Amino acid sequence: MATGVVVERELVGHARLAAYLALTKPRIIELLLITTVPAMVLAARGWPGTWLVVATLIGGTMSAAGANTLNCYLDRDIDGVMGRTARRPLPSHVLAPRDALVFGLLLGVLGFLWLGAFTTWLAASLSTGALLFYVFVYTLWLKRHSDQNIVIGGAAGAAPALVGWAAVTDRVDLPAWVLFAVVFYWTPPHFWALAIRYRDDYAAAGVPMLPVARGVETTTKQMVLYAGLTAIASLLLVPVAGMGWIYLLAAIGLGAWFVGGSLRVLFEPERTMVLFTNSTYYLGLLFLAVMADMLVASIG
Repeated sequence: MATGVVVERELVGHARLAAYLALTKPRIIELLLITTVPAMVLAARGWPGTWLVVATLIGGTMSAAGANTLNCYLDRDIDGVMGRTARRPLPSHVLAPRDALVFGLLLGVLGFLWLGAFTTWLAASLSTGALLFYVFVYTLWLKRHSDQNIVIGGAAGAAPALVGWAAVTDRVDLPAWVLFAVVFYWTPPHFWALAIRYRDDYAAAGVPMLPVARGVETTTKQMVLYAGLTAIASLLLVPVAGMGWIYLLAAIGLGAWFVGGSLRVLFEPERTMVLFTNSTYYLGLLFLAVMADMLVASIG
């Protein structure tokens, strides 16, 4: 009997740990960190040092996890209505809202202190500023009141490029802002692809995502526009940061792929989830090209 109780407690403990992890939205954090390390390599014009990279990733992970957890806390009413999110820890009552709030605040504070102590206070401030922007500007205001929510709110997701740069240089130079612009313009077509797929969910929850507020046709046209702006921004990095042929060829090829994919969705809206997946690959490969270009140049 005692053994059964212990096993049950262990299962409950594992379930709670899994729930806390789910609050942080690990897949989103992975995407954010993809942009951090290449920005650091570009800022250093080579490898910036393993400890600095690790320290920046740890702090950035805590800040992003804190932001996502607070987002889950504030959006628990919406999440409970939407089929895609109804099984998240708070709507499914696996965790109490207060536990999520405390967890999110703790992660945010620890992320700020960690980055300040082991990288730079500018990096810490930028990371925490992104957290506050995501929570107060996007989650509390834009998401519920504007069909441009993901456009403006995308600034929070673009901030890791600035954080990575500041961790190396203790400043934010023009190339960092170009990287920021790439992620900023990339975010709308990436997220709108998902919003089209789940537009009925958003409509039921009263969230004015663009496909709900203005329709699928308008949204797909906007996706093409922002994909084009993403490709243009990526090419600006060549003269601004002195990128080499590795990055140039990658930016041209990947940009054509991304824009072409968005154009196809314009005529075949049912392919939105293909674009959603491919846009993730696009961003990862583009930033990998940034890092490869700099590392090869530093060796040569």
